[in-house]
Amino acid sequence: MRKLVFLIAFFTSLFFTSCEEVVDVDLDTAPPKLVIEAAINWEKGTSGKQQVIKLSTTTGYFESQIPIVSNAIISIKNSKNQTFNFVEFNKSGRYICNDFIPQLNEQYTLTVISKGNTYTATETLKSVAPITRIEQKNDGGFTGKDTEIKAYFTDPGDEVNFYLFKYVYSNKVTSNYYVSEDKFYQGNEIFSSEVDEDLKTGDEVEITHFGISKQYYNYMNILVSIAGSNVGGPFQSPPATVKGNIINTTDKNNYPLGYFSLSETSTKKYKIE
Repeated sequence: MRKLVFLIAFFTSLFFTSCEEVVDVDLDTAPPKLVIEAAINWEKGTSGKQQVIKLSTTTGYFESQIPIVSNAIISIKNSKNQTFNFVEFNKSGRYICNDFIPQLNEQYTLTVISKGNTYTATETLKSVAPITRIEQKNDGGFTGKDTEIKAYFTDPGDEVNFYLFKYVYSNKVTSNYYVSEDKFYQGNEIFSSEVDEDLKTGDEVEITHFGISKQYYNYMNILVSIAGSNVGGPFQSPPATVKGNIINTTDKNNYPLGYFSLSETSTKKYKIE
């Protein structure tokens, strides 16, 4: 019996010793790519005049800092040739416009000039149905014990619509995204929903519905399926490269990451009961 105990102790010690060995992983680092975060969102009931575009680059897997990109020239032009200039704030990689004019179904063209390259994209500003009410269920999910939140809206019956839904939780650092099209509920009252086992009384949920184009729907559908719905944002690094709608007209092979989108949005906050 003592021999058996000794052998078990020996192999257990050997196992944990091997688990403590440091393994160096030699990862290839690709040349940095420009990342353009150009999501123009117009919240219902606001002027939508102030908009922000962010520029950064990709970096190594183990780096904690995301490099910003300064000194770029950024503008958006509508179909009437009105130009809205975005000016960088304090060398932060954040470019701000204070006189943007949002108009539903208007076509806009983005131009970014940075480090000798010109990037362009064209998109249309899409409308969204307003969130009319929010309901809470405490018997949701597969277990019947999770909290389920439903945000209701009435889809317009005379047009084809695509939606992006975003749920932000006060008890989490990440946000949940998913997309939907009105193919099976056109003209009806419908809802976005989230089920969460970690929600408790007093937690706050911020729900935003975005009206998006079919192209942006396809892009986000791929991105969310690759990265998973529980991500920090639509432009966090996924395990695979997903090309957006922004083209490098100077060097097409040196394409950027990110997407130029324009959305009317509807946002409501809800406190868990």
